[in-house]
Parts: sequence; structure tokens; C-alpha cells
Amino acid sequence: MTIPDFQALMLPLLAATADGREHTLPELRARLAHQFGLTEAELSQRLPSGGQTTFDNRVGWAQTYLGKAGLLERPRRGLMRITDSGRALLAENPQRIDLKLLERYESYRQFRETKRDRRPVALEPRVAMELTPEEMMEQGYRELRTSVTEDLLTQVKSASPSFFERLVVELLLKLGYGGALGEGETLGKSGDGGVDGVIREDKLGLDVVYVQAKRWEASVGRPLVQAFVGSLEGHKARKGVMITTSTFSNDARGYVQNIEKRVVLVDGRQLAELMVDTGLGVNPVASYTIWRIDSDYFTQDQA
Repeated sequence: MTIPDFQALMLPLLAATADGREHTLPELRARLAHQFGLTEAELSQRLPSGGQTTFDNRVGWAQTYLGKAGLLERPRRGLMRITDSGRALLAENPQRIDLKLLERYESYRQFRETKRDRRPVALEPRVAMELTPEEMMEQGYRELRTSVTEDLLTQVKSASPSFFERLVVELLLKLGYGGALGEGETLGKSGDGGVDGVIREDKLGLDVVYVQAKRWEASVGRPLVQAFVGSLEGHKARKGVMITTSTFSNDARGYVQNIEKRVVLVDGRQLAELMVDTGLGVNPVASYTIWRIDSDYFTQDQA
């Protein structure tokens, strides 16, 4: 039997969690492999990049889409469980779960739209026929990146406050703050007048960036930002970065644009994007090179 595509795996995967218990992905992969009667050779088949087996990749994407639709949830790290929405869908006795069916769920529709580009990123057959191979790869890349950043932000939100403080300092160092020596530190549980970390941009510490890390769910409003700016005044500092796992209100963003001090606000989505860009908390899986004919090479003798 050939390896099922990821859409064909969605219903069996959801059904395998119907008992309501917490399951690991390796456990579910083994159950699905047995259900579909896959051979060792088929289970060993790898993607063209060689980085992952085809079956593991397809089960992973089936799990991702079911999760984005709110049919599966992650109660704890490495575990998944069916949701009330997932049980309700199984009660309908669907013959198949695919991307078209998932369109009924608002959370899935939001996942399919990027923050900057509101065009759908999932490739429907009709759309795929209208795109060049480069365009399809670009859309696939955007979808992969969106999925990774959202999962990354979920991991960050589940981390401890002290871990989050270390993370934001490390991120700023990776972005180049702290100079060649890369000097930065967290200030511990006690904090320091509303400040969680400090980045020294020169060896003598004459130019300093103060950091505050807010691992919140609610939007951060102007009063909290004003308090952070006030703490900068107490340190006689000119620069500050405030990072949250949630969002900032428009009033808060407008406020920092009209003050003398240089304060940057980084919300959860931007935080995850910067982590991907700097390779913090993520590992590269595959890399592809697109080739084109070098026309100049073939015209050298004609010059």
C-alpha cells in the first residue's frame, strides 16, 4: 500500500484520539502505520531533502491542521488530546476530513491567512494549477513559517518567567545588541525598578539598553509602557525594549512614538518571527536551491 497523503490521515488521526486521553505523536504514528498496513520500506521512505520520513512528515501536518482547526489540543508538552469540537465532528460520522471541511472553523481560516498578506496560503488544487513552481514553493514556505512561529509562541508562553527573561536577552544579543562582546544579563526575580534585563552595547557600559519582559495573555496598555519608561528615567537610560508574548494596544504604540526616549515594543508574533530569523529555539530541517540557466555562460564564444 502506498503512503496516504496528509489529508487522508486526518480522520484516522482524530479518531485515534477519540478516547479523550492524552497521546504522544510517536504512539499515534505507530497506530496509524499499523492501521494502513505500511511496510518497513514505506516507513523508511524519506522526503527529497532526506531530513524526515515521508510518513512522519504527513502525520505531522495532519496533526498541525487538526490543531489549527481546534479539533486537537496540546494539554502538555509532547502530548495531544481531542477537543470538544473534535468529538462533535466525529459524532457527525464524516467520511473524510480534508482542508475543505476545516474551512468551517474560524481558527483554521485565521491560520491560513498571514499577518501581512491576507491571501490564503494553503494550496488548493485549482489555485496550484495557476501558480508557477516558484510561487507554489513561496506559498508553501509562508505556510511552514506561519505554523512554526505559532507553535514557537505557544512554547514560549508555557515557559517559566525566568526562562522568558533569559530568552529575550539572548534574542537581543543574537540581533547584534551588546556589541562584539555580546554583553547582557537578566536581573533575577527581584528585578531592578521595573527592568528585567540589561544589554551593554560597549565595553565600558556607557550605552545601555534596558529590557522588560511581559509573559502575558492580555494586551499591554499604555499605563504599563509608561511605567517602563519611568523606570528608564530612574536608570538615566535613553534606550529600552519591552517584549510581550501578547500584543500592545494602539494607545501604547502611539505613546512611544511621541517621547524623547527610544523605546521599542515587540509583541508575541514579532518575537516568534525574530526567533526564527535568528535561529533561536529552532533548527533548520531542509534547504532547497532554485537553479536557472546562466545564459551568459553559453554566449561567451559569440562575444
